[in-house]
Amino acid sequence: MSMAVFLVAIICVFLVLCFCSALLRLNEVRFSKKGLPPGTMGWPVFGETTEFLKQGPSFMKDQRARYGSFFKSHILGCPTIVSMDAELNRYILMNESKGLVPGYPQSMLDILGKCNIAAVHGSTHKYMRGALLSIISPTMIRDQLLPKIDHFMRTHLANWDNKLINIQDKTKEMAFLSSLKQVAGIESSSISGQFMSEFFKLVLGTLSLPIDLPGSNYRRGIQARKNIVSILNQLLEERRAASPETHQDMLGYLMRKDDCRYKLTDEEIIDMIITIIYSGYETVSTTSMMAVKYLHDHPKVLEELRKEHFAVREKKKPDDPINWNDLKSMKFTRAVIFETSRLATIVNGVLRKTTKEMELNGYLIPKGWRIYVYTREINYDPFLYPDPLAFNPWRWLEEKSIESQNCFFIFGGGTRQCPGKELGIAEISTFLHYFVTSYRWEEVGGDKLMKFPRVQAPNGFRIRVSSY
Repeated sequence: MSMAVFLVAIICVFLVLCFCSALLRLNEVRFSKKGLPPGTMGWPVFGETTEFLKQGPSFMKDQRARYGSFFKSHILGCPTIVSMDAELNRYILMNESKGLVPGYPQSMLDILGKCNIAAVHGSTHKYMRGALLSIISPTMIRDQLLPKIDHFMRTHLANWDNKLINIQDKTKEMAFLSSLKQVAGIESSSISGQFMSEFFKLVLGTLSLPIDLPGSNYRRGIQARKNIVSILNQLLEERRAASPETHQDMLGYLMRKDDCRYKLTDEEIIDMIITIIYSGYETVSTTSMMAVKYLHDHPKVLEELRKEHFAVREKKKPDDPINWNDLKSMKFTRAVIFETSRLATIVNGVLRKTTKEMELNGYLIPKGWRIYVYTREINYDPFLYPDPLAFNPWRWLEEKSIESQNCFFIFGGGTRQCPGKELGIAEISTFLHYFVTSYRWEEVGGDKLMKFPRVQAPNGFRIRVSSY
């Protein structure tokens, strides 16, 4: 009897293995069109998404070792070409007009809205980008946004002395609330609680597979978007009932039809507001947290940074805010921000999609395929960044600045280069200014950091803070 059960079990295992092997083979045959680059496609529907998310950089390195720097895969729900070649990546990012449009995951497009700047292209993208740049231009940062950022950072960083701080939570709060204050001004405090809880669900939803099942992150993200749209619609109605001209914030500027060059519908305004908060949230919060980590681990860098910021403070009265000239003088701070973004790899890559069958790198790419411009490995290229694993902000201050070179993809590239780059730098610089001139800190220890698919500390990142 026991032998019979054993044989049945062996047969079942064999049949399952045969079935799995057939599925894998079927998927490979399905995507074996002549002219495609080498690579593997994994399972039907799911492809190699699990391996990609779990193994991350190791998965990419293994695939590159087997197939070179240009290979096919099936990740994040669609057939994808992965490019890890710096020159080819630059070409892809610079040639949207030749059939390479944004190819962000469907979950992100559904949750951020069809009018968000990442979802549109052509003349619509040009118009929406123009509207966005009009409210985050250098002039707007200098005159309107920097004073708000400065006031917020002072308040946010007050009373940290002699406390145990989860710097991950604090920088997430900081990035969200600072953006909301710039968007909604005085009303930000009354809507922040409800908005923030929904916003965190929205963020998780954009990073999920678009499977609409009860309890899934995607379903929660869709519902969170509906709730946020409701909050913003109510705010628009209340402002129109009063007088929108009196509000000196992003929303007020977008609502003014007379002196605003860009006339947006309510749907476009709402999607733009969601995009502004979403885009700055991950990069500003994570770069700020990792800067605190790297500065703690590199005392000489911290000493140089403090020297720069105390030089700014010496010219001011205690309550004087940071101004535009102060911000422009923070050369080493800018270098610290760039080096943090590079070494931590806050952004791993950029997605594009083909609008027609096209040739790339000698291969024929079908219409509708995603192209993943994977920039992570470029950040560790020893030819571009000597001693690439060292935290060395001084590399950004050399005569031939890396920021101006063709391989600089930290903030994207081409017509899609991050429009909020300078605003994000202003926020992080102001945070670092008040943090390093007010406090010293020690890591509590034992908190692990994950670097992929997002940089995060799963159990928090705790530091003990004392006055400087």
